[in-house]
Amino acid sequence: MEARPRLRELQAFKENFLASLDSGTAEVLNKALGGGELTEEEASCLLQARGLELHALILAADWVRRRRVGDIVTYVVNWNINFTNICGTGCRFCAFSRSPRDPEAYLLSPAQVAAKAEEAWRQGATEVCIQGGLHPEVDLGFYEALLRAVKRTVPSIHIHAFSPMEVVYAASKGGLGLEETLRRLKEAGLDSMPGTAAEVLVDEVRRVVCPEKISVGKWVQVVETAHRLGIPTTATIMYGHVESPIHQARHLAVVREVQKKTRGFTEFIPLTFIPWKTALFREGDSKAGATGAEDLRMYAVSRLMLAGWVDNIQVSWVKLGPKLAQVALNAGANDLGGTLMEENISRAAGASSGQCLLPEEMERMIRDLGRIPAQRTTTYQLVTGWRPPS
Repeated sequence: MEARPRLRELQAFKENFLASLDSGTAEVLNKALGGGELTEEEASCLLQARGLELHALILAADWVRRRRVGDIVTYVVNWNINFTNICGTGCRFCAFSRSPRDPEAYLLSPAQVAAKAEEAWRQGATEVCIQGGLHPEVDLGFYEALLRAVKRTVPSIHIHAFSPMEVVYAASKGGLGLEETLRRLKEAGLDSMPGTAAEVLVDEVRRVVCPEKISVGKWVQVVETAHRLGIPTTATIMYGHVESPIHQARHLAVVREVQKKTRGFTEFIPLTFIPWKTALFREGDSKAGATGAEDLRMYAVSRLMLAGWVDNIQVSWVKLGPKLAQVALNAGANDLGGTLMEENISRAAGASSGQCLLPEEMERMIRDLGRIPAQRTTTYQLVTGWRPPS
């Protein structure tokens, strides 16, 4: 006898909730739920959602996530290796880099990197993520020696290494073109690349936060060349500093257009700005990072904007902290990233989430949401032996 009144109450709630939404937001969400492709202006509108509109945005993103990729939440067991912190680029959002004369400066040899990769393999890692600063004595030959040393020591480990900025640096040091540089890196053992150095793919923003870094056009050229050569990459955005919602939306549009051409992005990773120890924040030129609501908007809009093109949206637990990362899995994300032993870059900027999140803890977080945890490879194949629970 109670079922019918409860059904009527639920229907009334649904009608009242939808009627309470801003008509413009409701129209954009309806378009996204129907499989429509959002424009930059529509994405920018959603990136400013608050109140009921924010709740509706999160629900819509979670619905699209479930429809596109189901309830499995993946993670990768990996080890982060930053082979040098010496860099002269001067990115104002970075607190990791050091000058060559700094007492904290270091440069690992290829043999030392290979030893770390071997330890990672022993600990169960399937991937090593290798990046470093732009050291004045490092060139393409060093990168090749590093890759070969790792592959000789641990032939089966996946090497995910070198941002587009590092590739451009290696090419310029050797006087080579991007294609030849990437071919040589692939031959030496490079399996995939992190799509970092993207920051925000709008040149007017880059002139403030990373004026010495590559342009949007050059970043796109590197990743498109890598994809053409069979080197998959991730794509990232670092948000929460000086950019506006339309800049964020424009970045997502650039990623979507590249993916339409190449299909080479494995995932999209929003990276919230950690401000505390950076020059950009200390000199008063940025806000104090994104709020939790801004983080959730970014994940949700990324899901809706990239739906059907980049279907893996990764949460950065290092940037958000494990608890907010868990919440973000209900705002459109379907991947919890890597275990990331020895994570250094976010910690140097003031992140307090630790250097490692064990698979057991990741699986506990995922199951607590009623979702299904699964270990994956770098390129999103489920690890052999994993089966969904019956």
